[in-house]
Amino acid sequence: MQAQLETPPDMQCKDKFLVQSVVVTEDTTTKDVTGEMFNKGSGNVVDEMKLKVAYVTPEPSSPVREGSGEGSSPQASFSDGANLNYQDMQTTMESDEPPSLSATRSHKDPEELTSDSETSALISRLTGERNSAIQQNNKLREELSLMRREISKQNGGFPFVFLAVIALLGILLGYIMKR
Repeated sequence: MQAQLETPPDMQCKDKFLVQSVVVTEDTTTKDVTGEMFNKGSGNVVDEMKLKVAYVTPEPSSPVREGSGEGSSPQASFSDGANLNYQDMQTTMESDEPPSLSATRSHKDPEELTSDSETSALISRLTGERNSAIQQNNKLREELSLMRREISKQNGGFPFVFLAVIALLGILLGYIMKR
């Protein structure tokens, strides 16, 4: 897999993956797995599942757990939040139909469950922070435009002394040429 060279304009990832699975015997080790096992023409039962990558931004109310998970492996999950259990796999192997995915979109961790008052307090605090950030951003923009105007006034035109010297030289040169 390669990193994207350009960021998509709509910030949506277009990556897709094809996951293939093969039924093997219990005594098969990882060293015994070869590419030939995934050929459908050789009589092997190969199940395929296409997965799309979905970038989901974290909710502002979900806290970031600090310190947990360091040194541990990340948990695997389906892109659409679905889980597939062993029972579904057994019925799939017997029926040659694609596995049914049970969606668990409403699942929440106990740490994410908070009372309504805590949620409303967090929302109001975040709204206040956002408003203050917007005000500060507007103030900085006004200061920047004011500084740009001051710089353009300072750099715009010639100094008065320079103009006076050039005028005197012009008058003097004109007087000398007439003589």
